[in-house]
Amino acid sequence: MKKIYLICSLAVFLGVAGGISFFLIRDANAAIPANVSLINQNGDTYNFGKDKTKLKLIEFIYTHCPDICPTTTQKMVDLKKDLVKSGVFGKDIEFITITIDPYRDTPESLQGYMQGFGINNDNQWMFLTGEKKNIKRDLSKLNQVTDALQFQYKDPGNGQFVHSTFIYLVDHNNKFVAKFPMGKDFNKQEVYNKIMGKIR
Repeated sequence: MKKIYLICSLAVFLGVAGGISFFLIRDANAAIPANVSLINQNGDTYNFGKDKTKLKLIEFIYTHCPDICPTTTQKMVDLKKDLVKSGVFGKDIEFITITIDPYRDTPESLQGYMQGFGINNDNQWMFLTGEKKNIKRDLSKLNQVTDALQFQYKDPGNGQFVHSTFIYLVDHNNKFVAKFPMGKDFNKQEVYNKIMGKIR
């Protein structure tokens, strides 16, 4: 009986360990394809493979979100202030906010969202969406980014998206570095320390 118990316990342990290893390896190998391009809040093209000099902190939002998205954006605004003080924001790290609702979130809508948080339109914090005339094509490009980072989202039909609750730090080559909780669980100091640790 003890032998059966030990074998079952070992099998459960190995299964759990294998599952954890799978997710760790999957995340460690995740990278955004360099050829993906979307448009920013000014209607200009942003290509993920063009600039290989900066880390990127990537946030997924939709501007009609009533809670976790705006809470996360506000916390990123506070984080930006610390990074500006350290002299690294815009030089070693940029922020990228990507809408998961490109049908409604036009460049003009994203500019309004930025203004609501006092975010300067200075190309150091990009807000990305799809081009209206090519929205289906650009939605496919958006999905290449979300799929690479394992960010999941769905519109149940009422315009209130169900989505994952993480933001992502990627390196100069768009390769996954770390993920952090969105909303009230976003720990500004933890994210700051991780960014500065990768820069130094």
